[in-house]
Amino acid sequence: MEKFVLSTDSTCDLYHDFIAENRIARVPHTFMVEKNGVIEERVDDFRSYGEYVAFYNELRAGAFSRTAMLNFSAHYNHFLKLAEEGAEEVVHVTISSGLSPTKEVAAQAAADVKKLYPKFNVTVIDPLTATVGQGAIVMLALKCRNAGMTAEETRDYCNSKRLHIQHFIVASDLAYLRKGGRISAAAAAFGNLLGIKPIISFDKEGRLFSLAKVKGTRKAVSFIKAKMETEGPDELGMVYVVHTDNEPVAEELAQYVRERFHLEPYVHIMGPVIGSHVGPDAFALGYISKSERNEF
Repeated sequence: MEKFVLSTDSTCDLYHDFIAENRIARVPHTFMVEKNGVIEERVDDFRSYGEYVAFYNELRAGAFSRTAMLNFSAHYNHFLKLAEEGAEEVVHVTISSGLSPTKEVAAQAAADVKKLYPKFNVTVIDPLTATVGQGAIVMLALKCRNAGMTAEETRDYCNSKRLHIQHFIVASDLAYLRKGGRISAAAAAFGNLLGIKPIISFDKEGRLFSLAKVKGTRKAVSFIKAKMETEGPDELGMVYVVHTDNEPVAEELAQYVRERFHLEPYVHIMGPVIGSHVGPDAFALGYISKSERNEF
């Protein structure tokens, strides 16, 4: 018997069909696309692979995408709907608190819904990561739910695993990191000129930082493989490859994981919220290891 409703937001970058098939409640982000002088608000609720590709092609053609924090109203309406449907226990996975105060916003919205529905309780999990790292925590919570674990047991288990998620994120064009305020304009211009690829990761507070800088995509891929050779996936065997319409590199990394570790990785195209900050042709690999993040 399932003891709670599993919930998250769209920055987990799990596909719509997976969310629906596994009865996961999801609140979508909105984002703004500016193209040819026109600003359009959109919803992060893509249903097909082609929608993702079309978004990245828009960015390649000069469109600019802006994102914002998932606000109180969106969380409140999401939780109110769950309460109205009869949910009493909810486990909700947010984006990293190191990137956004969404965890606090979600907790406040849940508390306000509880005033109307006293039996309604939300356990918020801060994954200290985003995109498929956040998705990994959602999938771990899903396994806990399906095994009959309580909300508190699920929270404790997920919290015990979150710092073991390793991340290696590579942006193709540093201009997107500049627009998002992650690096300076001078650093972006200089890096693009020299073909520098920063390897970005999450620290233990769930904030992004530059783990290393290499020249070119090939060295970036080699860096990721070398890290996995130092310490590969733990017994859970969970490996994630995500990209922003860069299938060749994503498949190269996926094939390496298959051949080297005899595991089938989850390969996803990244959604528009996080994808807006790294731009087209980015790629990343994440996995759960025995050591905590950035300790090898």
